[in-house]
Amino acid sequence: MAHGNEKEIDTRTEEKKAIDAWLPITSDRNAKWWYSTFHNVTAMVGAGVLSLPYAMSEMGWGPGVIVMLMSWAITFYTIWQMVEMHEMVPGKRFDRYHELGQHAFGEKLGLWVVVPQQIVVDVSSCIIYMVTGGKSLKKFHETVCPDCQPIKLTYFIIIFSSVHFVLSHLPNFNSISFVSLAAAVMSLTYSTVAWATSLGRGIEGRVVSYELRGEKTSDNVFMFLSALGDVAFSYAGHNVVLEIQATIPSTPEKPSKGPMWKGVWVAYIIVAICYLPVAFLGYWAFGNQVEDNILLSLEKPMWLVAAANMFVVVHVIGSYQIFAMPMFDMIETYAVKSIKLKPSTFLRFTVRTTYVALTLFVGMTIPFFGGLMGFFGGFALAPTSYYLPCIIWLIIVKPKTFGFSWWMNWFCIIVGVLLTVLSPIGGMWTLIKQAKNYRFYQ
Repeated sequence: MAHGNEKEIDTRTEEKKAIDAWLPITSDRNAKWWYSTFHNVTAMVGAGVLSLPYAMSEMGWGPGVIVMLMSWAITFYTIWQMVEMHEMVPGKRFDRYHELGQHAFGEKLGLWVVVPQQIVVDVSSCIIYMVTGGKSLKKFHETVCPDCQPIKLTYFIIIFSSVHFVLSHLPNFNSISFVSLAAAVMSLTYSTVAWATSLGRGIEGRVVSYELRGEKTSDNVFMFLSALGDVAFSYAGHNVVLEIQATIPSTPEKPSKGPMWKGVWVAYIIVAICYLPVAFLGYWAFGNQVEDNILLSLEKPMWLVAAANMFVVVHVIGSYQIFAMPMFDMIETYAVKSIKLKPSTFLRFTVRTTYVALTLFVGMTIPFFGGLMGFFGGFALAPTSYYLPCIIWLIIVKPKTFGFSWWMNWFCIIVGVLLTVLSPIGGMWTLIKQAKNYRFYQ
């Protein structure tokens, strides 16, 4: 198949052309380079940034700073690899993560290696964003109306989900560009509010403690492992990189990696501007008393805290859509190619409405924000962002043994595997602890 380059001969049948024109990822290839910037910012900066001061309080200054900077560098390297590998085979575009996996591992093994991880990443991210949106709406309500009767968190999650029952029916990535742009702007805005307000609180000279949060050594060990998962979740947006690049036009003279790489550069600068000040200043201002969502620690000025929570709501609306689109594409591809259902508006409506309803149900059932990120961050998001691109790179590119690229890839693989093995342990410990303390009338 050679539909990736316009000057190559297209060997697809008319039926396959019609299916590709209907599926979300391949239906529109007219994106500009800046689309990749705000899609990547929206995919990466989200619920994660709000938990970084809390993660710092679980790791302490030294390990926290090292983990933050190392994660930025590793994921920047692996996203470069994915952009490069998108059109590594002449006349072929790997439009989806699993297609790249199939090229590296084989048709069947590639599916089994990539697809389960991609499903867990996309679905867990959507669930977490559903919970985050509900919690931010609840915080907004409590801030603007402190004397009002408390409303259950589950109702706010339902209110947040109502937007997705509408937006989820937009057909492809380019059609949600306006949502993604608004989300990217909001991420910069609320991140600035978070670190600037934290800076103001810190300058007041309040006495804070930077001792680790746990009362026992075992607690501190589990919290440290959970914090690794939080950081992994924050830096993991690679799951949708190839799908975003698939929307950019490409010719042999001007391959898509040029504009995509430009967009990724800008996105990663924005990520650093959002993440590092929030993580370091939030921890500096509140110490080990910081909440697992930094905006919950900010109480004054009330209007600014209320506005910041609404900015988060707008942003996670976009984040949900970015992670849901590959799932829509996967389910719709299976429906029309494997089950041989006819592409139709009714099929798309049924698939997407059901998906939103399921993520809403799980989000309402398990609304434990901090534990969810620590568990899924290490278990699912670390493999697809920290080291799976490196494994594929070693298989396809075959860099010189003991050369810089070889060492760099093995370093990322070792770090990523440790994250995957260790952080879910801490995440599960946090999840169980929060579940015991959670009151469902909240």
